[in-house]
Amino acid sequence: MTTEAPPIGFWVTARREPDRIAVIDVDHTEHTYGEVAGLAHQIVHGLRSLGLTAGDCISVLLPNSVEMVAFMLATSEAGLYLTPINYHLTGPEIAYIVEDSESKVFIAHERFADLATDVDLPGVKRYAIGTIPGFEPLSALLDGQPNTEPEDRAAGAIMNYTSGTTGRPKGVKRPLTGVDPDIAAQGGGFLLNLFGITPFGNGRHLVVAPLYHTAVGQYMSMSLHSGHAAVLMDAWTPEGTLERIDRHKVTSSHMVPTMFHRMLKLPAEERAKYDVSSMTHAIHAAAPCPIPTKRQMLDWWGPVIWEYYAATEGGGTIASPEDWEKKPGTVGKPWPISEIVIFDDDGNQLPAGEVGTVWMSMMGQTFKYHKDDEKTAKSWKGQYFTVGDAGYLDEDGFLFLADRKIDMIIAGGVNIYPAEIEAVLIQHPDVNDCAVFGIPHEDFGEEVKAAVELIPGVEASPAEEAKILDYMRENIAKFKVPRSIDFVVDFPRDPNGKVYKRKLRDPYWEGRDRAI
Repeated sequence: MTTEAPPIGFWVTARREPDRIAVIDVDHTEHTYGEVAGLAHQIVHGLRSLGLTAGDCISVLLPNSVEMVAFMLATSEAGLYLTPINYHLTGPEIAYIVEDSESKVFIAHERFADLATDVDLPGVKRYAIGTIPGFEPLSALLDGQPNTEPEDRAAGAIMNYTSGTTGRPKGVKRPLTGVDPDIAAQGGGFLLNLFGITPFGNGRHLVVAPLYHTAVGQYMSMSLHSGHAAVLMDAWTPEGTLERIDRHKVTSSHMVPTMFHRMLKLPAEERAKYDVSSMTHAIHAAAPCPIPTKRQMLDWWGPVIWEYYAATEGGGTIASPEDWEKKPGTVGKPWPISEIVIFDDDGNQLPAGEVGTVWMSMMGQTFKYHKDDEKTAKSWKGQYFTVGDAGYLDEDGFLFLADRKIDMIIAGGVNIYPAEIEAVLIQHPDVNDCAVFGIPHEDFGEEVKAAVELIPGVEASPAEEAKILDYMRENIAKFKVPRSIDFVVDFPRDPNGKVYKRKLRDPYWEGRDRAI
């Protein structure tokens, strides 16, 4: 006799196993599927009482918390768009996103009161978790609302805003399907299946970055739909990550290479204090992972380091630990629903081994940049879209990334990819973080500049600059060696780990035009 596997999906699990742990909050408080579902239902009833209907949008400025998770779930069953906002932005930038997204409701946490008060737009209802002048308390939205499942349920969507690394943030808006949320949730395990992650069991997914980031929110949601618990972090630290993995027997997480690098920088005795043997999948993306860094992680954690390539707009590829061992540096082969092609600047498809722009297709899935038809048109070529990354496919169909085209340095007619230089620079024992970009050069057009954050205890000085540059000359071709180094205390970066290179580069180009 065979037993059929139970259907997956957050809502199904909440009905069937209401006492199953769904969220372990940043203070380690546990919340069940039943509790979180009840809060999400209350939010839906509250929003509908304000007159919101399918296709409307709300914005949230919230830290990782059970409330943030509940808002994500609520909009996903009410046919609404949710725009989670980066709380590292300025007040005016946040107000721009609320207005641009056409949000009818704005929810903020009192922790971000100074930022939230810049949002004072006609027709936008404002609610606060805690106290913010001019905002109603969240209780005004929820009090008296039932925690029962609402009627006329339909799948909603997250409308994330691009990180703004290449300009002003734009909302990535996908058409609503109108399907039942239970049916939509069945697809929640698709990507996890690609990684070999099975539903239910003792799965626990560690959320190491803010949930307003696209991939972080997606992987958390997929884990909940698969019956796993979401273990939330607030401010990321290497020690905090290892402590939570050990304490909560975490099985999976979505990280970026910067996090790997900083955990590896911990003293061996510090790393040895934590048991990470429960980990089965450490999934990473967002930026190329230096080969030495990944080898060290595989040596430490074992064959659990998985990689993929995607963007807010879609994806993508996947590389298992075994794939990567055979093809070091690859970001993998296309997903079953995806196709990857490489085009040159004239729109010609390039053969294996030639670097061009990476274009992707996902079974006819589409998106548009909210209120930006020009950017939408430039991002599509027939069925394919691009986010501007450069790379190549090898003879076996594995994708290798070079860099973002906008970050490529052209010095004397030679293309130089900063990611390649950063992969060497980050290995220097004194370097905690780094970024490489092009600055003006009278003869060659551009020259290579490095920005470096040093490890604690090492002081910036001309001698330290000379030491690092000597190391680079020994380990990389001469024309790729930075001409000089700026020492930076703290990089401007999004929580996904991407450095806002334009904020480092643009001051050098003020009043001048770059070729790309």
